[in-house]
Amino acid sequence: MTLHIQSHFAFTLTEPGSALLQFEVAAMPDQTVITSAAQITQTDQFTRVPAQDGIGERIWIGAAGRIEVQYEAQISTPRRAPALYDLGEAALHQLPGEAVPYLLDSRYCRADEFQSLAASEFTGTSGGARIAAIRDWIAEHFEYVPGASDATTDAAQSFIKRQGICRDYAHVLVTLARASSIPARYVACYAPGVTPQDFHAVAQVFLTNAEETGGDWHLVDATGMADLANAAIIGVGRDAADVSFLTTFAPMEFHYSKVDAALKP
Repeated sequence: MTLHIQSHFAFTLTEPGSALLQFEVAAMPDQTVITSAAQITQTDQFTRVPAQDGIGERIWIGAAGRIEVQYEAQISTPRRAPALYDLGEAALHQLPGEAVPYLLDSRYCRADEFQSLAASEFTGTSGGARIAAIRDWIAEHFEYVPGASDATTDAAQSFIKRQGICRDYAHVLVTLARASSIPARYVACYAPGVTPQDFHAVAQVFLTNAEETGGDWHLVDATGMADLANAAIIGVGRDAADVSFLTTFAPMEFHYSKVDAALKP
């Protein structure tokens, strides 16, 4: 089966300015971009740059007026995720350099505020078992409510309200993982199974394998909606601010976004 993706969004820059886009699936060892085509309204300036951690690309555009973006792709994701309970926790001094920044607080994920809660609520667990416990706790205590949050909502606010969308679920999981001294980063992706279909957000945590001879990043979805084996990663970051599909640096009016991600023969 192949993941077929279609996404379309539109916005207007009400005065000349720049926008940073990130909506294309990244080429990675565990996902192959079979076909990919993007169309963007003609702009005054267009530049591709590497995205966070070299995963995927961002596109700088300079323009004024209405911008339409259309993207279609076919993706193969031969990803086999081990059971979280089989994964261990790396000693902090043995973490690779790339993982260390994902222990630290970020704009939407201030983990230092949650260290006491993580220690008391998830006592007796570590590594993958701790992450599974966090995921299950969020699933039990949170309600998926579109419109319950906005672009300014951080993990602490989501924790208090106990409502939100995938962005908020991912922020809370990332925050509680970091509060447990487990590196965690925010992931933007396309994924089958998500209802309603949209750009989806999950977490990725750094854990050791069963033999503890190394470590790797593993996807976790606190909403429980995504088919993670067939999810296609767009990019990663400390939180949503690092990997938004649209960031503008001028006054902007957003019109709509439409996403469809489905498995087909």
